[in-house]
Amino acid sequence: MDMHYRIAELHDLPAIVSIYNSTIAGRMVTADLEEISVESRLDWFQHHTEQRPLWVVEEDENILGWISLEPFYGRAAYHKTVEVSIYIHQDARGKGLGRSMLQFVLDQAEILDFKTVLGFVFGHNEPSIKLFERFGFKRWADMPNVAELDGFERDLVILGKRIRP
Repeated sequence: MDMHYRIAELHDLPAIVSIYNSTIAGRMVTADLEEISVESRLDWFQHHTEQRPLWVVEEDENILGWISLEPFYGRAAYHKTVEVSIYIHQDARGKGLGRSMLQFVLDQAEILDFKTVLGFVFGHNEPSIKLFERFGFKRWADMPNVAELDGFERDLVILGKRIRP
């Protein structure tokens, strides 16, 4: 693959939303139950900064996925901790892109001077849990039955990794 990462631009937002929406029906990745609109994500998009970026990964100008870093808990004392989100286009899943994306974001988090990276993953999403664990993330919290998806209660696992002292 001849792919590269870059900071997302506003014209990328429809592709970002499309990739996100493609995960909703599977009930494995997001707690949203219905598709979202591009308009509903404008504020979210604009809240990404140089310090907490939103990247896309593309090949031949086709967006294969996106990664975001977002504040954890929104309080000043947590400024060295970020939550990572990784979403992959359905045609690019299962090909090792998740590993590349997670390595990229860990490298960037260190460059951006963060100390801790968190991932919030449904307990039944074993592929994502295994991916994070492969990179040294540990289960820092198990939150049983905090989500309800189509009448089924689901756990949320918080995976954490300290990337520097």
